[in-house]
Amino acid sequence: MKPVINRRLFLKSSAFAAAAIGFPTVIPSTAFGANDKIAIGCIGAGGRGTDNMRNFLGLDRCRIVAVCDVQRKRQERAKDLVDTKYGDKGCAMFGDFREITARKDIDAMIIAPQDHWHSLVATAVANAGKDMFCEKPTGVCINDGFATRAALRKNKRIYQSGMWQRSLGNFRQGCELALNGYVGKISEVQVAVPGKSFQPSYKGSLDPQPVPDGVDWAMWLGPARFSPFNPYRIAYPDWYLMNDYCEGWTTNWGVHHLDIANWGCPLLGKESFEVECGGTYYINQGFADNIATWKAVFTYESGLRMVFTDSTQQPAGTKFIGEKGWVYVDRGDKIEASGDLLKVRPKAGDVRLLPADSMSFSDVTTIKAKAGDRVGYKNVNHWQGLLDAMRSRKDPIAGIDATHTASTLGMIAGIAARLQQKLKWDWKTERFVNNDLANAMIVRPMHNGWKLEG
Repeated sequence: MKPVINRRLFLKSSAFAAAAIGFPTVIPSTAFGANDKIAIGCIGAGGRGTDNMRNFLGLDRCRIVAVCDVQRKRQERAKDLVDTKYGDKGCAMFGDFREITARKDIDAMIIAPQDHWHSLVATAVANAGKDMFCEKPTGVCINDGFATRAALRKNKRIYQSGMWQRSLGNFRQGCELALNGYVGKISEVQVAVPGKSFQPSYKGSLDPQPVPDGVDWAMWLGPARFSPFNPYRIAYPDWYLMNDYCEGWTTNWGVHHLDIANWGCPLLGKESFEVECGGTYYINQGFADNIATWKAVFTYESGLRMVFTDSTQQPAGTKFIGEKGWVYVDRGDKIEASGDLLKVRPKAGDVRLLPADSMSFSDVTTIKAKAGDRVGYKNVNHWQGLLDAMRSRKDPIAGIDATHTASTLGMIAGIAARLQQKLKWDWKTERFVNNDLANAMIVRPMHNGWKLEG
């Protein structure tokens, strides 16, 4: 049975909390039931999974009822976190995502295992009729995005990804300035993310070692190639540096700022382009084999360019350059622009990038600064966005189409770097043009009996 609360108290407390933090309150008439909270399960209780779980624990409109991880200690830690929050022992623990997914009383899942699991878990959750908050990227190959998108559409499921930058005001402001023509026709977009600044943390022997008690190594590997257990493979950030479990920083980290680039300049995800990418790889650093530094140049049919690098070559973040000016955004609430662009307020007819449930929310404010007052945009709650979308059945701010596009851009850069060839991509067919070798890399084989079903 789902946890039940008093509806009158729920509406009152939700409205108070939303007002206190400046977020819109959206209580559609299509709520899950007159008195029900949304029941959530968590698959993957590592760093990202725990962070996401904490964010949902801070919301009154849901309750976490079960956690799942292939490491027993992580299961217990997550359960303790949930039970402490609710003051009881009601959180269930699982070691196999198929068991938690089969529970009929769960409405949505938080999905945050390693990248090579994303599509398998997301498609299973969609096929079980559940909505989800799924960590980015869509997986380790472009086909992972195809399968996830197909399963979501077939089952009419809500999908909010972990591309939380979309819910921060400075990113939305920069993208709206670009999207609505305030910088003029965009000629170049510059994108950079961290690369080789992430180094392996494990310093021990690389020889096979006994699997620790409480670790289901077969389930951790899942569809990846078999390898004997070694602590290096599960350490942070070490597993990010291995291509069996993560496509590389061009995708795993790149997806964030590539998404912002596409949000402010949608042509990046619509028009055919050629791409060249060169880079260096982690070598002589244990099992690490992913890309460490890179420069990818995307040239579009219209003449638009995107230059995507690691942050040793360009400032981290996204910069839109147009005929009238430029705007640059990054984490840490950073936004810079030419001229008086930061004094521009949205005008009637401008495209707004707020979540569908928040379009009436007054998100524009005035920021006092030594250089003079400027316009600022307020943040919205990215995790509450899933709950709002589940009730309204409207697309959330970071849905599957955006996540698939950003993931694909990063994966294309990675493929071009590995092949050391100029490639042409056609968004209409979602294929490389006249390149069988590159097209073969759209799909990765799955191992150990696992099969991806859209």
